[in-house]
Amino acid sequence: MDTQPTTLDAPAIAEFLTRHPNFFNDFPTLLADLHIPHPHGTHAVSMSERQLIAMRDKVRMLENKLAELIQFGEENDGISEKLHALTLALVTASQPQDIAAALAIHLRDGFAVPHHALRAWMLTGEPMPGLDQPVSQAARDAVAAMPYPVCGPLAVPDASDWFGEVSPHLRAFACIPLRPAAAAAPIGLLVLASEEAKRFYAGMGTLYLERLGQLVGAALVRMQD
Repeated sequence: MDTQPTTLDAPAIAEFLTRHPNFFNDFPTLLADLHIPHPHGTHAVSMSERQLIAMRDKVRMLENKLAELIQFGEENDGISEKLHALTLALVTASQPQDIAAALAIHLRDGFAVPHHALRAWMLTGEPMPGLDQPVSQAARDAVAAMPYPVCGPLAVPDASDWFGEVSPHLRAFACIPLRPAAAAAPIGLLVLASEEAKRFYAGMGTLYLERLGQLVGAALVRMQD
């Protein structure tokens, strides 16, 4: 009786080698005798050399990833240092206007944020000139619905008027609810703005922005005690 020959395709060979990891130990000369295309050229190389090339490529990829992680770490260290300097300035502030002045200086000189606007409400103490200007209920409701800072297009349309004559030129915003504590209701809103469309964008990390909102919120509440 005739039998049909077994067809070996690429998946079948791959499965066989996976199930028989000692295959090349049993046939060691194959590693030197088999030649396959070079991954970065037109000539053929032995399987052993191909494995070495693959390992080098993997090492290079890991080195690039490590360099990227180091860069991110250095950037985060820089942000932490700037946020720490702002924290010290807010802690030593004795008047509401000191908070506004410290925030303006550190945002401009430390974080290179060209424009910002600050409004506060739900404060029970003395009025804070420049911070307690009227804010619509619609804007307050929009801020209350923000669980975290929102970047990209302006999330609170009413805030556009807070920037005065520069408003038509602004392209990117970061709306930061002012929360004295993580679970507290917002007592105000800090808006960062830039003419550069990619300065603040949807999907960017907001951890430090959230901490900034907590710091400013806590500083304002402290002034009410």
